[in-house]
Amino acid sequence: MNARFHDLVVTRWGARFRGRKLPVAIGRGGIGEKQGEGDGITPVGVFEIAQIAYRADRCDFTTPALKQNVIGLFDRWSDDPKDSHYNLAVRSYDYPFSHEKLRRSDGLYNAFGVLNYNWPNPVAGAGSAIFIHAWRRARFPTEGCIAFAPDDLIDIFTNWSPQSRVIIRS
Repeated sequence: MNARFHDLVVTRWGARFRGRKLPVAIGRGGIGEKQGEGDGITPVGVFEIAQIAYRADRCDFTTPALKQNVIGLFDRWSDDPKDSHYNLAVRSYDYPFSHEKLRRSDGLYNAFGVLNYNWPNPVAGAGSAIFIHAWRRARFPTEGCIAFAPDDLIDIFTNWSPQSRVIIRS
């Protein structure tokens, strides 16, 4: 798979987007073939950013090529293979299944993108959402997502084109 100028190429050594080299954080299990839910692996492959979400109280930016959703107080993402809404966004005050809160006190999900890995028609247990989000600190491992410095993340989103892809290579 040949990468193009407007593709985001991610490796364990860093990322490249529109001629810029960017530091990146990947899953604690490295880059490879997903084994299942909770394996910490960032999946190898070519993906699209299906949509992004952001906290309107913490950031404001425009993404002409990506659908934007505002994160609400009760927005969650189901990561429970037993849930009929597995690997999908849900809105609930007290969600009974395992999930991630999307409105967090830290800055990880002030803005995030959802890759089309095992989405929108998820296979239970194959691994829930692979997000592109802000990192905790430089190169600190994720649970399988890809993470960037907050300014780099916003730059990626605002410069995304309809032809752009996320290419994750081992």
